[in-house]
Amino acid sequence: MKNRRIVIVGSGLGGYSIAQELRKRDDNLNIVLVTGEAGASYSKPMLSNAIAQQRPAAQWITSSSEAMAARLNLTLKSREQVVSIDVANRRVETSAAHLDYDALVLATGAEPARPPVAGDAAQDVLVVNDLDDYTRFREVVEGAQRVLLIGAGLIGCEFANDLLHANITPIVVDPGPRPLASLVPSETGLALQRALEAGGVQWHFGKTVQSITAANPGYAVTLDNGEIVKVDAVLSAIGLRPRTQLARAAGLRVNRGIVVDNYGCSSHPDIYAIGDCAEYPDGLHPFVRPILVAAKAMAATLLDTPTPIVLPTLPVTVKTPLHPVVALPPEAGIVGAWISESDGENSHLVFWNNEGSISGFSLSGTSSSARAQALLKQISVQPAHA
Repeated sequence: MKNRRIVIVGSGLGGYSIAQELRKRDDNLNIVLVTGEAGASYSKPMLSNAIAQQRPAAQWITSSSEAMAARLNLTLKSREQVVSIDVANRRVETSAAHLDYDALVLATGAEPARPPVAGDAAQDVLVVNDLDDYTRFREVVEGAQRVLLIGAGLIGCEFANDLLHANITPIVVDPGPRPLASLVPSETGLALQRALEAGGVQWHFGKTVQSITAANPGYAVTLDNGEIVKVDAVLSAIGLRPRTQLARAAGLRVNRGIVVDNYGCSSHPDIYAIGDCAEYPDGLHPFVRPILVAAKAMAATLLDTPTPIVLPTLPVTVKTPLHPVVALPPEAGIVGAWISESDGENSHLVFWNNEGSISGFSLSGTSSSARAQALLKQISVQPAHA
């Protein structure tokens, strides 16, 4: 068999995980990884808990780009953007050159959604989605006293908790009724709300940001009810959107993400997608564990051993140390009821389906992790897809 070339686009967990799994299986495979970032390896999920630790960006790097390239024996093209994909000729055009491929893996991740706000300082809204973003965010909030967060979902709550530990007051604005409203039942969300509020978080629910103007110093943020909030910085945490522009322009099938089958293959047989940019038959799976599972199966498939991606039951952990949350929402269409096991310190809800077995849970408090592990052993839901 000829020395095949597999080109990977993206140096996040998805890109490096698939590269690692490929190299485990084939010492001679020609792997080229292209990334718009520097190419260093680091834990992106930890960035929402980084401010409190007062660590500069360089200390979050677990392995340099040079070390990753050497360890995985691959060609790394860093700070190089992929401009287009020539599907017919199996070629990608980059900002520096072109690369032919036998198979292409898109690990382009997701990008922060930006709120539609007016004002002369709307462009100053920060996002944190990579190490470069974190570096800027850390510089801006150095010495800050008040930071406004747009969004009370998972990322917004994690940043709020993190800022508290850095003695910064978080002001959180969200159109919903409580934190994590789309992820957990009201009892869990309210328990988290009370815990973070006791720590110093200021909540503005049922409201949106209308405009942001320079206040010299800081910013004046006007809410939709006319209220004006003075802050030192504004961070958008309203969620992530899969990066699909390359795939869409190449004619691949795109829905919310790049549509792939149970093998990670896109609508074109030579092109695969993994991580936050990929949309499986049952939807998006934008967390660490699905990426690691998918990488193993996809590497086997790419090396001519077709292996379906089978995801285990995967709860969501919200990194809010003041009041930790672990949730496994029941699958859509399952009929049942939430049963409370709450005590004075912990808010524990278990979803029992009409067949008398457990189909989900929503746990918060100090014992949430241990209880989640016990429930996972009893859970009756099927793997996410086969």
